[in-house]
Amino acid sequence: MKLWQKDKTALKEVEKFTVGKDNELDIHLAPFDVLGSLAHTKMLESVGLLTKEECGLLVTELKNIFLQIKNGGFSLNDEVEDIHSQVEMMLTQKLGDVGKKIHSARSRNDQVLVDLKLYMRSEIEILVGNAKTLFDLLIHQSNEYKTDLLPGYTHLQLAMPSSFGLWFGAYAESLADDLITLQAAYKIVNKKSVRLCSRLWQFVSCKSYTYNTITWI
Repeated sequence: MKLWQKDKTALKEVEKFTVGKDNELDIHLAPFDVLGSLAHTKMLESVGLLTKEECGLLVTELKNIFLQIKNGGFSLNDEVEDIHSQVEMMLTQKLGDVGKKIHSARSRNDQVLVDLKLYMRSEIEILVGNAKTLFDLLIHQSNEYKTDLLPGYTHLQLAMPSSFGLWFGAYAESLADDLITLQAAYKIVNKKSVRLCSRLWQFVSCKSYTYNTITWI
């Protein structure tokens, strides 16, 4: 199923080489593609391309797909081109013509960008959460062993006396510096990149992602 099929067909060998293991990677983007489709659905209703009832049907089914992904029961069919096509196919199979309407005013380039940005934003949030756990442990150890002396060294020679607590604290401070880098990465990711042909989508759907700024490409 190729929603963006052109009037020419690529050689199977070329297609196999260029596609590679895209399906395996698309599985990681699946929940974020559904979130993007939820925002897109609400946008279509807000501009009158979907009725309130149609929007409700699509939102309900998209939530069902999201739960299916989270529960590990989701997979991409071999004949499906990508995660975007898979979600749209499932909607169409369940809702018929209503499911097809989600394709309205849709750009796959925008879909790819949305999926990747939401995925990276989520991964950074998880990483920061894990870093916070490690930071708290290091600070606890720093306080626990602050009176346990440790000789300092410089150029392989004994230097100022230190402690195990200070040693733990140094790693905690280093981790705090890393979080500043992650904060910068999050700010970059948390921008919606849109193409000039997608103004309608940009002005409505972006609100659903709480993006900070908009980057035109």
